[in-house]
Amino acid sequence: MSKNRTRINLAIIATHPIQYQAPWFRALSEITKIQLKVYYIAIPDDRQQGQGFNHAFKWDIPLLDGYRWSILKSSRNNKSSRFFINGIHRSGEHLRQDEIDMCLITGWQSFGLLQALFSCKKQGIQTLIRGDSNSIRIRPFWKKLLHRVLLKQYDAFLAVGKENKRFYLENGVDPTRIFWCPHFVDNKRFMDQAKQGKDKRSEIRKNWGILDQEVCFVFSGKLERKKRLLDVIQALDAARKENNTIRLLVVGSGEQDAQARQLAITNSIPVAFAGFLNQTEISDAYVAADCLILPSDHNETWGLVVNEAMASGLPALVSDQAGCGTDLIIYEKTGLLFRCGDVQDLSKKMVSMADNREKLKYMGNNAREHINNYTITHATKGLLEAMDALNA
Repeated sequence: MSKNRTRINLAIIATHPIQYQAPWFRALSEITKIQLKVYYIAIPDDRQQGQGFNHAFKWDIPLLDGYRWSILKSSRNNKSSRFFINGIHRSGEHLRQDEIDMCLITGWQSFGLLQALFSCKKQGIQTLIRGDSNSIRIRPFWKKLLHRVLLKQYDAFLAVGKENKRFYLENGVDPTRIFWCPHFVDNKRFMDQAKQGKDKRSEIRKNWGILDQEVCFVFSGKLERKKRLLDVIQALDAARKENNTIRLLVVGSGEQDAQARQLAITNSIPVAFAGFLNQTEISDAYVAADCLILPSDHNETWGLVVNEAMASGLPALVSDQAGCGTDLIIYEKTGLLFRCGDVQDLSKKMVSMADNREKLKYMGNNAREHINNYTITHATKGLLEAMDALNA
């Protein structure tokens, strides 16, 4: 950092604009000690944005307002819908021209993010990493070795959760270089949207065929294999034999859409399919529901829909393979964990929650309170602490 400047020029490098990150970038731009610029590897069009959702769309909240940003020069046209294969060209020039002092890189899942890391090394720019890998997933020896080598390249580590921190520690990272920077959503927006919809709960439920006396679980996400929606539908079938007031609302679209619908129809299982709901629409699903289900396998490195639901006042029933479980699920206070892929265990947990509606409300209130520990403010505090440590 130049002695003539009082502000730290901070670069953030990300694959593309993400609905969860944009509010944080705006908040960081308001901090006087930081001069922020975000560099994107690509700006997806509607078709690219719709990868995995089976239809083109654009997010209905602003993603590029309120902070400085630019697109890195591409080593190709970056027209692929698979962002991780996109590369960047001469990224060091961008960083040098903008006199960047520190660089926050948002993972290593993209070839371009790795290129950015090595550009920073070449330019002598200190790097911070904020990814969400964890140790829940069992990896072969060669991959563990590769991670150890890669992690030695970064100067500071922003841990998004307990399992992410454990991943760093198990791969030899010095604990003094790890800073708490939790995963978050725009809690205020979800809380406000939930409050606005509360008085229309019966009407919203009616639109999806959900009766007032029914206990509604909601699934929200891409309908893809790692999300394991079919487990939930099968568990619901079994659970209704114990409590016939239980039903399911499915929010999302994807490759397993037709298969999930057919399973529900064939077995006469009461499932309402809402399809894809955008960010200003999703709160209706949380208002209609009594509990969220996240059944994903270990490929779900976190599960930000749990943050969304908890900010909306819902408890959650979460797979023990999802990265967020250790952080967000406090047993019978904010929700429950179940064994991933165990339909019988999931069914029993659904029944136990549905049988006690007062307990559901109690857990929902606790969840709303607990998620206040996972906010933009907390993430910003961790980033600033890491930057101060590097600048000491």
